Amino acid sequence: MSKIVIIYYSSTGTVDAMARRASQAAEKLGAEVRLRHVTETAPQEAIEQQDAWVAHRREVEQEPVASLDDLEWADVVLMGSPTRYGSVTSQLQSFIDTTGPLWGAGKLADKVYAGFTASQTKHGGQESTLLSLYTTFHHFGGIVVAPGYTDPVKFADGNPYGVGKVTGETSELDQDDNAALDHLVARVLMVSDKLTS
Repeated sequence: MSKIVIIYYSSTGTVDAMARRASQAAEKLGAEVRLRHVTETAPQEAIEQQDAWVAHRREVEQEPVASLDDLEWADVVLMGSPTRYGSVTSQLQSFIDTTGPLWGAGKLADKVYAGFTASQTKHGGQESTLLSLYTTFHHFGGIVVAPGYTDPVKFADGNPYGVGKVTGETSELDQDDNAALDHLVARVLMVSDKLTS
């Protein structure tokens, strides 16, 4: 049974919903799952300018926060972040920047990695966000398992690099979003199982 950690940052809830769907999919497939958000590092005055941001912070404030132990424990690591100018958020990057001791000890290598993201617009930087995240995974010595076009759902969501949600008019996940997340989880767990068997 693979151990999967889903580490993410979400300001207003879309990436949080994606992380929760991925967690549910992994549990259905029999994996041991840890769902962890990273610490909020934005100034309080910035957060208070958006009601949805304030509300989401309240929703997750009592939930487990990602730690280096979670990364060391896992066989599979999924990371999620909204796009910020074509890259991951500073909040997720701050967490990544603490991983040096594990990286130096070789404890991040040979794990399966993949990512997911969300943006307001169709060309809002999803691909570059995932690719920048994958650059980190390459430095870890990780095994990046992108979904490619390995399932018909990938032609619906159009993102071979991971899973990307375009929020546009609504941040609610639709059938294609959920199917793409389910497929990504099934794929990373399948590859992990092959590596450990």
